[in-house]
Amino acid sequence: MSDLPLGPPIGEDRGFRAGQITFLAAPTAIANEACEALMRQYGACPLEKAAAVVALGGDGFMLETIHQVLPLRVPVYGMNRGSVGFLMNTYSEDDLLGRLSRAQAAELHPLRMHAITSAGAVEEAIAFNEVSLLRQLRLASKIRISVDGRVRLEELSCDGVLIATPAGSTAYNLSAHGPIVPLSANLLPLTPISAFRPRRWRGALLPSTAQVVFEVLEADPRRVKRLRIRTTNHIAS
Repeated sequence: MSDLPLGPPIGEDRGFRAGQITFLAAPTAIANEACEALMRQYGACPLEKAAAVVALGGDGFMLETIHQVLPLRVPVYGMNRGSVGFLMNTYSEDDLLGRLSRAQAAELHPLRMHAITSAGAVEEAIAFNEVSLLRQLRLASKIRISVDGRVRLEELSCDGVLIATPAGSTAYNLSAHGPIVPLSANLLPLTPISAFRPRRWRGALLPSTAQVVFEVLEADPRRVKRLRIRTTNHIAS
């Protein structure tokens, strides 16, 4: 949920009221102080009975909260009590009920990871940030990348590679020099991590409907591991 006035407010038919909001805070002093102040002013509510959830922290805690409340299908409104807060609204204790009622909903579409291990086992997970492969040993990883059934990069020699959601584009993807993508964009950043060859390849922006396959080449001497960060309707294996 965002303060941006882009479209009809989601609160018109929800009737946000004090005592129906769950406040969740990141494990920091500043976030917990804000949580206590808001609960004193607006009351507390068990998560399973909440009409809305207010997450107090940074982008990472926002995505962690979304994972936590996903089965409950309640809106999450983030206020920045962290270090960055690309996904968060400005923190204020004033007029919270009004801000909730006027907020514009931003719908997040996660990735769906389908991974096949070297032993043939299948693992699946949902990713709101990104799905990435990272090398484990001193040798560079060699990874073949296919998109929608076609090989687009025969061999990427690198420390790793990731595919991110728009929400995750400000996290590990940004640290790896990938582009920031607006939440409303139907795009997925595909970003190499310390690419050695092709030296000048900086990644790509893929449509949100893309099915992406990462295939590890020379797997035995060049071990990689999958890293999930709070982290799919798309496939990476």
